[in-house]
Amino acid sequence: MKEYRTKQINFRVTESEYARISERMQEAGVNHPSAYLRKMAMDGYILKLDLGDLQEIQRLARINSNNINQIAKHANETGAVYKSDVEELTAGQKEIQKLLRGIFSELAKIQ
Repeated sequence: MKEYRTKQINFRVTESEYARISERMQEAGVNHPSAYLRKMAMDGYILKLDLGDLQEIQRLARINSNNINQIAKHANETGAVYKSDVEELTAGQKEIQKLLRGIFSELAKIQ
């Protein structure tokens, strides 16, 4: 059953408070004051994550996936796999794991 917002909470702020709230909304990437204030009232914080590292990991994983497909095709056609291909895949996987460890380390710091 869908819930509807039927209760309303109103409060006044000073110009400087409004400016600070607007600034915090921009920092959080939220455009609607009601959404921002509702989230802050219920949870006390909003996290905005920089996902640039995750996009890099996604790119590396895509490259590795393409390489695996090419090696599998070659292996099916010839029955052989080159050691250099396997080493390249291993290096790619190690780079992905290194980036993931860094991200998880940073996420663990969030309290």
